[in-house]
Amino acid sequence: MKVDRLVSIIMTLLDKERIGAQELADTFEVSPRTIYRDIEAINMAGIPIRSIPGVGGGFEIMPDYKLDNKVFSTADLSAILMGLSSLSSVVRGGELANALEKVKSFIPAEKAKDIEIKSNQICIDLSSWTGNRTIQPYVKIIQAALQNHTLLSFAYTAHHGKKTIRTVEPYQLVLKGSRWYFQGYCRTRNDFRLFRVSRMSELQMKRETFIPRDFQKPILDFEEIAEAMQTDIKIRIHQSVLDRVLEYCPYDRFVPDDDAYYIVNFPFIENDYHYDILLGFGDKCECLEPLHIRAEMKRKIQNMAAIYDNETLEAT
Repeated sequence: MKVDRLVSIIMTLLDKERIGAQELADTFEVSPRTIYRDIEAINMAGIPIRSIPGVGGGFEIMPDYKLDNKVFSTADLSAILMGLSSLSSVVRGGELANALEKVKSFIPAEKAKDIEIKSNQICIDLSSWTGNRTIQPYVKIIQAALQNHTLLSFAYTAHHGKKTIRTVEPYQLVLKGSRWYFQGYCRTRNDFRLFRVSRMSELQMKRETFIPRDFQKPILDFEEIAEAMQTDIKIRIHQSVLDRVLEYCPYDRFVPDDDAYYIVNFPFIENDYHYDILLGFGDKCECLEPLHIRAEMKRKIQNMAAIYDNETLEAT
C-alpha cells in the first residue's frame, strides 16, 4: 500500500468532493478492490470517508468533519499549510487556493489560531522578483498536456544558443532550484530529455495524443557528482558583493583582508556556469589562484572588452 497514493486520494476527495471507485482506480492505475482497501485504510487513520450508492454516488469525506488530534498535530497542519502556500507562489489558478481553504475547513476551532500563527511564521515564496512572463502560462499548458497525454511542440534554445524545433511527449513537471523543467520523450531526438521551461518558445499543445511509455524520473540530485568535480579557488572580493558571494559559500571561508576586502576559499567547477558567476561580481572580485583559472578569467575579460573596443572603432 503506497502512502503517496493514500495522500493523493485524500487530496482528490478534497478537490472533487465525490468520486467513484472506478474513476479512482483508473486515475491511479490500480484495481477497484485496491481502492476499497485504500479507503478502509484512510478511515482507520481517522478520516471518515463514506460511500454514497446509486447514480452520481461514490466516495466523499463526511461533511463538517474536523481533523482529530490523533490524525495530524498542530505542527503537521502548519507544515501542510506552509507547503500549499509556497506552491501557490509558483502555481497560479484556483486549484491550490481551493485546497488551502478545504484544509483550513478541517481544522478544529480550538486549534485554528495556533496553527495560523505557526503557518505564518515562515513565508516561502518561490517566485522570482522579475523574469520571463511566459513561464506560468507555459506551465499551465504542460499541465494540461500531462493530464490528457497530448503531444507538445515548441522551439528550444540550448545553453550554447542553438534553436531547434521539438515534438515531445510530456511525462513530468519538475520545480528545482526555483526553476521549472519538464521531463519528456523527444520525438526529434528519439530519447527522454529534461527541458528547462525558460528556454522554450512558441509552445503549442497539439491535438495528437500518445500512449505513455515506461520512464524513469530524472536524476536531480547532483551533489555527489558536483563534490567530486569541485575544487577550491582563492578570490579577493570587495565587501559590497559579500552578500552575493555568501549565496555560494559559508562565511567561515572568508578571511578579512584590509578594511574593505576579503580573501575567500570559493568552491568552483571549471565550466561556463561557474566562470559566469565570477564574472558577475565584476571589478569587485579578483581570482588570485590557481594561476590557470586566473589566466582563463583574464582571457574572458579581454574578449568582452574587445567587443566594446570594436564598437568604438566602428563609431569613429
